[in-house]
Amino acid sequence: MDWRSANGKPKELNCRRALLVLDREGLIDLPRSDESYAFNAPGRGGQQPSMEIVNVACDLNELGAIEIERVTSRYCKAARIWKDLMDYHHYLGSGPLCGGQIRYLVRSTKHGYVGALSFSSAAWAIKARDDYIGWSEASRRANIGRVICNSRFLIVPTVRTPNLASHTLSRCLGRIAQDWLACYGVEPVLVETFVDPERFSGVSYRAANWVHVGKTSGRRAAQREAEGGPKDVFIYPLHSQWPTILHQAPPMEWGHKPRPLDCSDWVEEEFGTAEFFDPRLNKRLFTLARDFYSQPQAPITQACQGSPAKAKAVYRFFRNERVCMQRVLRPHVESTAERIKAHKVVLAVQDTTDLNFTGHAALDMGPINTKKDKAVGLLVHDTMAFGVDGTPLGLLDVQCWARDPNEMGKSDKRKQLPIEQKESMKWLRSYRAVREVQSLCPETMLVSVGDRESDIYELFLDAAQSPQGPHLLVRCERSRKRKTGEVNLWEKVNREPVSGMRRVRVPKKGTQPAREATLEVRHTRITLKPPKGKKYPPVTVWMVYAKEIHYGPQVKSPLDWMLLTTVEVSNFEDACERLDWYTKRWCIEVYHRTLKSGCKIENRQLGLAEGLESCLAIDMVVAWRIYHLTSLAREVPDVPCTIFFEEAQWKALYIFKRKTTALPDKTPSLREAVRMTASLGGFLGRKGDGEPGTTTLWRGLQRLDDITEALLVALPHLKSGP
Repeated sequence: MDWRSANGKPKELNCRRALLVLDREGLIDLPRSDESYAFNAPGRGGQQPSMEIVNVACDLNELGAIEIERVTSRYCKAARIWKDLMDYHHYLGSGPLCGGQIRYLVRSTKHGYVGALSFSSAAWAIKARDDYIGWSEASRRANIGRVICNSRFLIVPTVRTPNLASHTLSRCLGRIAQDWLACYGVEPVLVETFVDPERFSGVSYRAANWVHVGKTSGRRAAQREAEGGPKDVFIYPLHSQWPTILHQAPPMEWGHKPRPLDCSDWVEEEFGTAEFFDPRLNKRLFTLARDFYSQPQAPITQACQGSPAKAKAVYRFFRNERVCMQRVLRPHVESTAERIKAHKVVLAVQDTTDLNFTGHAALDMGPINTKKDKAVGLLVHDTMAFGVDGTPLGLLDVQCWARDPNEMGKSDKRKQLPIEQKESMKWLRSYRAVREVQSLCPETMLVSVGDRESDIYELFLDAAQSPQGPHLLVRCERSRKRKTGEVNLWEKVNREPVSGMRRVRVPKKGTQPAREATLEVRHTRITLKPPKGKKYPPVTVWMVYAKEIHYGPQVKSPLDWMLLTTVEVSNFEDACERLDWYTKRWCIEVYHRTLKSGCKIENRQLGLAEGLESCLAIDMVVAWRIYHLTSLAREVPDVPCTIFFEEAQWKALYIFKRKTTALPDKTPSLREAVRMTASLGGFLGRKGDGEPGTTTLWRGLQRLDDITEALLVALPHLKSGP
């Protein structure tokens, strides 16, 4: 396994401990050892130490020079002296010490050894300390090695010298960081220690500028008699930037956790690699996703089948500091990347939608419309991967935030801000997230698709500087006044000859019905000029201009698209393909409607926006699942329905709809199962109705869950009937 510490040495002690744990769990069978070792032997239990005991009462300057002597080996003479002092004078004895350890002896040039100290690895989790540091679970696990513990501190009781303890602590703290770095390859930035309040007041630590941060929760009952109850927790910073260092969390790496090989259902496929550092949280996530999918429109209490205990567990899950939106979504994004690999071209469509929680806003929400509107909620900018046929493959990136109410009405000042401080940065973040996925799918061409709001020069510049990254396809905003050379972009394109005519399907929007639009198509290659005041280099892209002609008076907003893309457009067929790609941008609006109307995310009521974001993450995957099912039923209608429906589900569905307990010899197709499910939600299936949509499907899924549970209970009685 090449399991090594930061200094490159094999983690032999950790491996031995891991083997012992596996042996106790019965997973392996270690041979029993007949030998005993000195470091396993109990302490001397108060026996007389081998050296002479110092007995002196004087001022610090009368002790002579104070030397801090490091114990370099457990076999040296200093190690024996350190052990004797601790076993004779310290109430905890000489050990054992946990993990890495460095020991010191305190020696007076006039009177000999007057004290001893040790530093060892920090406690894995201490609530008082962790709350004071304020780090996340991920940052704690990544940086716990940069915290060490002053595990033993002894001034020989017969040495009565004021300020000797605080002086000794200061001397040791001045060198421990470099000694620990040299020994273990990690530089500590914080020291902790524990003081038994029944024995000591901690005055020496306070005098040495240590900070009291709270108490431990106490040992188990069996250990309390020997080691006492809760201890006072003190910490001491070794580095001025210790909070910044300890808060640094490593980026979530792709494939950091192996994907499950035998997933029982879609939930384990989409969330199987979730990492919360607690298997109970993973199990709760699986349960929540199944409950939300079976009843997408139900409130949390209804999805919990009215169980107070289950509902309480759900709310505790969303309040857990280890649970956040990105950790919930990360495994789904990994699954999406696996689906992307099966396609030659994938469209990463990004768009922004708002979630209105005005009637039941959480504490940290902000305005979502105008200052006069007073509506509050959250903004969500998501990126969904679609096949060129419109099949939703899954989410690639989700950004969620609340606007600052104090920034409302200050749009004129934002023009002077760098893009990193504007909401427009969402487009670049999405593009960079897609770039990460592109590196995992080198055989697939990913194209980031955005509407007019995404027409920002920095986005094209970012794409130009990432030749191996995803491509761009952006609709140009006329008000940007883009120029190529000294000519306005719209003037330039109108001078180009018409390369052909193209018909596209325009979906219904508001009161305007769906229609077939005839487009006049032009295309050319252009070089974009950077905006005024920006010292950016020019960027070369391809332009496709499509303008609707021959439209009737009922069309209030004829199509007028100026598309800018980094994908080469060399002929009319290429231009038509780019137009077809852009029409898939409407698919993300269907997804947003599924999320809001189908999963009723705006009806969720949680105390804080952070918990609501985690709930939103599950709802977003559920909404994708419903949308995906709807699309596959149209594209691969003849595959068995078991690719989406569990065995109990399709059987209950068939029995309920056919009014019979006799199951078919052949598993129904996906199209048949989807149409039966949608009929539960109001789909009539008439000749002119086409295939069911997401609305009737999510309604049907909510009923199907109850039907399945009821028939699973009644089915044995039905089988034994006439």
